[in-house]
Amino acid sequence: MSILVIAEHDNQTLKAATLNTITAAARLGDEIDVLVAGSQCAKVAEQAANIAGVNRVRVADAPHYAHPLAENLATLITTVAAEYSHVLAPATTTAKNALPRVAALLDVAQISDIVAVESADTFVRPIYAGNVLATVRSADPIKVITVRTTAFAAAPVEGGTAAIEPLAPTVEVPGSRFLSQQLTRSGRPELTAAQRVISGGRGMGSGANFALLEDIANKLDAAVGASRAAVDAGFVPNDYQVGQTGKVIAPQLYIAVGISGAIQHLAGMKDSKVIVAINKDEEAPIFQVADYWIVGDLFKVLPELSSELDKLQQN
Repeated sequence: MSILVIAEHDNQTLKAATLNTITAAARLGDEIDVLVAGSQCAKVAEQAANIAGVNRVRVADAPHYAHPLAENLATLITTVAAEYSHVLAPATTTAKNALPRVAALLDVAQISDIVAVESADTFVRPIYAGNVLATVRSADPIKVITVRTTAFAAAPVEGGTAAIEPLAPTVEVPGSRFLSQQLTRSGRPELTAAQRVISGGRGMGSGANFALLEDIANKLDAAVGASRAAVDAGFVPNDYQVGQTGKVIAPQLYIAVGISGAIQHLAGMKDSKVIVAINKDEEAPIFQVADYWIVGDLFKVLPELSSELDKLQQN
């Protein structure tokens, strides 16, 4: 079987989510190609070629791939999809935008957010915000799949010797065009790739109080996240959101501050290796999944935690 993995990148750097997706693809077979669609993306192709287990890197380089609009990316994927039994992509915003269109154009059903591969046609995916794991089997000739990256280890970034093959770009599809984007710049790690994350919820009270979390994040070299309630309240930008309708992460350490633990939030972080919860409500649902917890006023606990971290750093 031949598997095609759609690379996630910013035209300069291959995103870590691609590595997890390649691991999932390796459970299906060893003929793995990676599709890099971008503009002036030669560096990305070289990085993909070095990944262990990759057979070939196919590169479509054109200005209209600089920003992965669903129409252009889907058209490109469908031109080569007939060569493959499976098309995989990380379950990120880009793939969630493009792959349903790919599935529709191929007249197949998309299999979304898989967390395990049982066989070439059978997969496990969460439903009901992760409360139930469904095992699904597909009889479609081409399986179009998005992968929950937190469920698979990252493939080794070195050791590969894949060939790089230019691919003729498809014609730009009219109907939509890229206008602009607003990116949040931060010296802290990216939320989806961070090993440590500290998140705040409605209990933070205001956006200004997130400075308490940022202080601790700086000392832990952690990313800052938030619950949907905090985002909806305008405390922090949308890209901070962790949860079913936000980002799904699995860091080594997750600190939840002032977060009650609604099922939608748990769906985005319950696979974290160690979970620490700080909440004044001793019956908060977050304590049911926490490894360690503190029942107390976060506005007293956080300064104390910051002070203890200072002492550790001094020692």
